Amino acid sequence: MAGNGGIIGPVITGQSFGGNTVTSFTADGNVTLESGTTLVDYIVVAGGGGGGGGYGGGGGAGGFRSGSSVAVSGGTTLTAVVGGAGAASSGSYHAGSAGGTGGNSSLTGAPTICSVTSNGGGGGGTWNDAADGVNGGSGGGASLAGNCGGSGNTPPVSPSQGNPGGDSQPDAGGGADNTGGGGGASAAGADGCGPNGIGGVGGAGAPSTITGSDVTYAGGGGGMGNSGNRSGGAGGGGAGAKCGAGTNGTANTGGGGGGSGVGHSGGATGGSGIVIVKQLEKAPGMWNIHEVYDRVKQGLWTN
Repeated sequence: MAGNGGIIGPVITGQSFGGNTVTSFTADGNVTLESGTTLVDYIVVAGGGGGGGGYGGGGGAGGFRSGSSVAVSGGTTLTAVVGGAGAASSGSYHAGSAGGTGGNSSLTGAPTICSVTSNGGGGGGTWNDAADGVNGGSGGGASLAGNCGGSGNTPPVSPSQGNPGGDSQPDAGGGADNTGGGGGASAAGADGCGPNGIGGVGGAGAPSTITGSDVTYAGGGGGMGNSGNRSGGAGGGGAGAKCGAGTNGTANTGGGGGGSGVGHSGGATGGSGIVIVKQLEKAPGMWNIHEVYDRVKQGLWTN
């Protein structure tokens, strides 16, 4: 028995033990798990897609994937790669590109995790031949009447990492003023609403309490609307604009960029991604006698 009343030697089984440790990556990096860590939670959020320019669709959110109480080996090193923001649409008003696709994020290293990749959000469409939303973790919203939002959960994984972008609809006069919102982790982007000149709202993201606070990630960007701005989805999605540039997706949320309004060539950038690892009650190797007693009653000790 140690001088401080702790007991050294017995091995706890079935769960980790000690105190939670959270490591958040906003850039590429590594974390070596504590020797006594046997379980982790994680989220892997890719970069959001850029918004379209000039009657632009909202950018799709970066793919969102998570794991809870995943078995790992203590002392393993995990490697995180964090996806960058999708670029804004570029080029002239009538001949611009669609918004850029966000960068992929990944977590690799532990035997059970092996490799988890979330795919970047698809860019929003723009008023020209790039009018359809781009496929991605969540799809970008469409520009021009009658065009389609990008597919979400691309490539497919289960559970799904995201949702499709919204379609574009004509306004009351037959114009192209109502673009789709980008898809989010929890909901598809809304279609543009033709009769009222309203762009589609970005799809809602996914909430997580992995850091101890309730934070929502991976919201889609709002589409451009002739009657005014359309909001991005909860989780860092940028708002679409009536005139001028849409709002950028929020950094380190994977939110999609908002679609830009009439006469504006460029779009808005997506939000960069994030990877978070939570070691569940890491084991320090020495335990208080009361903690030992509690674990014995739970049948968690072996000698």
